[in-house]
Amino acid sequence: MSARPEHPTITAYPDGPLLVRGDIDLVDAEGAPIERHRRTIALCRCGLSAIKPFCDGTHKPAGFRTED
Repeated sequence: MSARPEHPTITAYPDGPLLVRGDIDLVDAEGAPIERHRRTIALCRCGLSAIKPFCDGTHKPAGFRTED
């Protein structure tokens, strides 16, 4: 029996990152691949992360808020 790829999901956390789970290709604006080191990744939405496109938690002390 072969392993079935996990269906990708993107979850927007209130006042936080986008959590991406599953088999996806992550690329930059020019289409170059961005290496993933984990199955689940958190993508920055506040624009303040020092490790963009990944979240580093900066949204919390910055007071980032999403719309309801």
